[in-house]
Amino acid sequence: MSNSGTALIIGVGPGLGMSMARRFGREGLRVAVVSRSAVRHGEYLADLVTHGIEATAHVADVTDPTSLSSVLDEIQRDSEVAVAYYGPGLTRLPVPITEIDIATAQSAFDGVWPAVEVVRAVLPGMLDRGDGALLFAGGLSSIRPMPMVGHLALAAAALRNYALTLNAALVERHVYAGTLTIGGLVERGDIHAMVTADPARFGSPAGHTLDPDRLADAAWDMYRTRDRAEEVFDAFSS
Repeated sequence: MSNSGTALIIGVGPGLGMSMARRFGREGLRVAVVSRSAVRHGEYLADLVTHGIEATAHVADVTDPTSLSSVLDEIQRDSEVAVAYYGPGLTRLPVPITEIDIATAQSAFDGVWPAVEVVRAVLPGMLDRGDGALLFAGGLSSIRPMPMVGHLALAAAALRNYALTLNAALVERHVYAGTLTIGGLVERGDIHAMVTADPARFGSPAGHTLDPDRLADAAWDMYRTRDRAEEVFDAFSS
């Protein structure tokens, strides 16, 4: 495990993405944050500077392979990627699982293909060095039936299986893969802001929220110990 190089944060936002950036940056890694808009990049970089973290910000639409590939190449020209975290937020509303057709089911995977592209871009360098880590953020519907997420449950299950199978395939080559399986509303994130702004529509999130700093601490421990390929966070079990 290396404490040098870059922590690549794909899909950075004010919740878990920034918590991941701070947590890995505090350990001495350079941070590269990626999101589909530069609107909040100044705010993110200023925050990281206050924590003594060297960071850069990049714009890429993860659903555009050319855009994503170009940014990943740019980042790797400047520094080796020690850990890549993939956690873009939801960009589409769920379709009830009882109403989907083939096209709708296929569309659920629009968030999975970019994860494959990220791995394709950074894994060769990790294998050459004999060190590196790939971390993913997925949903609880990958392990528990949750009809409210509709067709998106298909993608959650695929991303989880991808991460676990990668880890099994790479463990003998000293590269780690793991997934955060998240069931709850992540505090400080954009979805949390939307839900809490309209309780009449979404109901109260009380008792169903998760602290992104706690999730980031777990991610760091997974990266450090490499003793498990999954950590489950379930705010709905009580």
